[in-house]
Amino acid sequence: MSFRYTSRRLRIQKLLGPQSCLNGVRRTANAPLWQRCRGVASTANAEKVLFPGALNSEFTDKLEFMQPSQQNAIATFRVMNQFGEIIDKEIGVETEDEEALQIYKNMVKLSIMDLLMFEAQRQGRLSFYMVSAGEEGISIGSASALHPSDVAFCQYREAGVYLQRGFKLSDFMNQLFANAKDNGLGRNMPVHYGSKELNIHTISSTLATQIPHAAGAAYALKMQNSQNPDQQPRVAVCYFGEGAASEGDFHAALNIAATRQVPCIFICRNNGYAISTPTSDQYRGDGIASRGAGYGIATLRVDGNDIFAVRRATKHARALALTNGGQPVLIEMMAYRVGHHSTSDDSFAYRQRVEVEDWKRRDNPITRLRKWLEGRELWDDAREKELRSTTRKEVLKAFEEAEKEKKPSLRHAFEGVWEELTQEQRDHVKEMRGVIERYPREYDVEGFEGGVGGLDEILGKKEG
Repeated sequence: MSFRYTSRRLRIQKLLGPQSCLNGVRRTANAPLWQRCRGVASTANAEKVLFPGALNSEFTDKLEFMQPSQQNAIATFRVMNQFGEIIDKEIGVETEDEEALQIYKNMVKLSIMDLLMFEAQRQGRLSFYMVSAGEEGISIGSASALHPSDVAFCQYREAGVYLQRGFKLSDFMNQLFANAKDNGLGRNMPVHYGSKELNIHTISSTLATQIPHAAGAAYALKMQNSQNPDQQPRVAVCYFGEGAASEGDFHAALNIAATRQVPCIFICRNNGYAISTPTSDQYRGDGIASRGAGYGIATLRVDGNDIFAVRRATKHARALALTNGGQPVLIEMMAYRVGHHSTSDDSFAYRQRVEVEDWKRRDNPITRLRKWLEGRELWDDAREKELRSTTRKEVLKAFEEAEKEKKPSLRHAFEGVWEELTQEQRDHVKEMRGVIERYPREYDVEGFEGGVGGLDEILGKKEG
């Protein structure tokens, strides 16, 4: 190496600092040992690999392939067993009694809403619905351990996240009916909720697209957290099923989250089935948690039927995600989908009814928490009956009110794409209005707010 090249190298190293690499990738002192760079070449008698792609790997003369099937499966963290008994009584549940009662009531409310809305779809009063049966503890438990300012990206089985954050029954019903009071202005199919006020991005039908969105949002939050040290630091949290983890978006998102060290909590609901595909046909590895290690991400597997384990795991994951400026965390929540994938699915076509019934009897997040509450004399049959009766009436009242509301104005079918409508779009509005005028019986728009006048608003005409 020439003196001139060595000097230039030292100047660059001095400029970048002692914690940097000459290949342009910066590593902090807090990075794992195997991630840190060295500015000198490996010595002839080195005991460990110093290749950039596998730092700190020890040399061996034994040719042994890793056999994942021969390794012990990743353990599943739990606080409370299926009988509602706390395993480590010294640590306890880290949840106040009143808070536990409120969480239980929310889970019951979610299950009742699911049951009634499923029946409403079967009656033809709703076009589509998805239930959260068996997974109420994952969404409500995790949401209860997050800060309200944290940004959430949900899939389509996280109604509990919305409910726990303050989404009202009327908000759910307005979206399901796509009426004039719907936050999405009737532009989305049922169960695709969204709330800017609650910091929850609108659900998308396309599978796994919210995962890279969450990674990108977490990168923005990382910069905001560092630039505003006096404000409450925030994380992004992303929910998805194990089926979505088979999409390329999952892998791209986890990789960029790991390399950029962003404060993001990835929560995978592993409920055993991706629509009609069991996990045995989805992957051969040890669940989704095993993938976290491959991306260099802190990972934990949790019993999703244990509300206290879900809460504790999420609470610690949030603290970890904000450590050292930010880092991603992956939590695999284990549950069983006792309901159909959606109202468009008949799960008994690909699994035995006895399997589902066995899981219903064996374990359930609502039943398990109720056992704990009863053990502390905080709950009984009389309170349960009163809660279910009252909640059922509340859900039905909100349902009936939303069903009577008019549909959003027709103008919302055109507005909100461009800042100003193009001439071509205005021509489309005129054409649509003409069709409605020629065929009033076929196109009755009186059920829409403002009727045909909604189109006149766009065209600049007076209603009537």
